[in-house]
Amino acid sequence: MEPYRIILADDHVMFRKGIKNILERVKDLQVIGEIGDGFNLLKFLKTTTTDMVILDISMPNLRGLETTREIKKIWTEIKVLMLTMYRDKEYVYSAFASGAEGYLLKEDADTELFAAIEMIRRGGRYLSPLLSGEVTHGLIQSRHKGQADLMSEPLSIREREVLKLIAEGRSNKQIAELLFISTRTVEHHRANRMKKLNIKQTANLVKYAIRKGYTS
Repeated sequence: MEPYRIILADDHVMFRKGIKNILERVKDLQVIGEIGDGFNLLKFLKTTTTDMVILDISMPNLRGLETTREIKKIWTEIKVLMLTMYRDKEYVYSAFASGAEGYLLKEDADTELFAAIEMIRRGGRYLSPLLSGEVTHGLIQSRHKGQADLMSEPLSIREREVLKLIAEGRSNKQIAELLFISTRTVEHHRANRMKKLNIKQTANLVKYAIRKGYTS
């Protein structure tokens, strides 16, 4: 039987190593890669084959939510388990709306990691026990009903990607290269975003990104 292949994506090296050590206790689980940010994860997926990606929400270049969306757009067969410290319900809703099969809190990882992987591996969906009493089944299933607007977020996912990179000090050219879009499209997203949010200056746009938790 072929091992179940897993890629770990988290910008904290020691945490990745710890999760890898835990997973290697099971013979049919194999960690085939460790990545520190969402952009390099997408590049790595183009050169390898995996069954599951375990990733954090907060990562450089592309956050876990946007990375999950891109994974599901290109590699629909890859399972995604979000492993994060964020317990806000809005992040849970967004994770499932983006296509993730599971949402596990890091504080639950030592006791629930294998259960989460096994449930997802068998075709199920997983939610951390610490959150299960706070999030209803209907809301978790929202992505199947096309209700990805649960957060009442005025910006599209692509606009949030661009906003995050602006807040990190990236130039329009750098953002275009990272997201594989034209510089003109970046400029359009920036202008559209400022209009939607009624923001006049880039500095205030950055403040908004920080307040909303879009930056790493």
